[in-house]
Amino acid sequence: MVTTIDSSTPITLFMDTGKIVITCLLVILAYGLGAISGAILVSRLFSLKDPRTSGSKNPGATNVYRIGGAIPAIITLVIDSAKGAIPVYLAITSELPELAQGIVALAAITGHMYPVYYHFKGGKGVATTLGAGLILSPPTTLFITACWIVIARKVRISSVASLSAALIAPFAAYILDPSYTVVYSILSIMIVFRHKDNISGLITGNEKRLDKPDL
Repeated sequence: MVTTIDSSTPITLFMDTGKIVITCLLVILAYGLGAISGAILVSRLFSLKDPRTSGSKNPGATNVYRIGGAIPAIITLVIDSAKGAIPVYLAITSELPELAQGIVALAAITGHMYPVYYHFKGGKGVATTLGAGLILSPPTTLFITACWIVIARKVRISSVASLSAALIAPFAAYILDPSYTVVYSILSIMIVFRHKDNISGLITGNEKRLDKPDL
């Protein structure tokens, strides 16, 4: 009896050799792009304090906002989002299966969190997750982003919004785009883990707010 694989299956686990090679190359590219820190580059461009030693000491868009204001933060957000979007877009246009697309996205986010260029000390991965997610599963990511915005406006603490959005993500994916439930579940765990210091800050009442930049 010959077993056939239904091409309409949401997550295709089997790939030919060519697609495996493409997946491996895109994983390397994704990690390499993800490891480039938009926060550090923008801070140097605008002659700001090093985000790794100022504010919350996190090289991300929120901390750049704290030390430099809105414009540098927006540029940082665009750069860090693009790091996730570009490799995932290439994975989709290469017609890789959903699971392989998710692996590429995870590679980009891992690069941001643990960058080889900066002694594996990176950011929280929220912006890179946003960029990758908008290409990977727009409905899920837009819903999660809306949740982040609502919560951030309400509590004025970025980490609370990010943690809440991360915890919502797997359920949102399951309802809106089930093919990526596993990927969003892994992303959720990664983001929560990277926020462990923020969780400690929330418990002790020392977590920084978004009220104004630390100029």
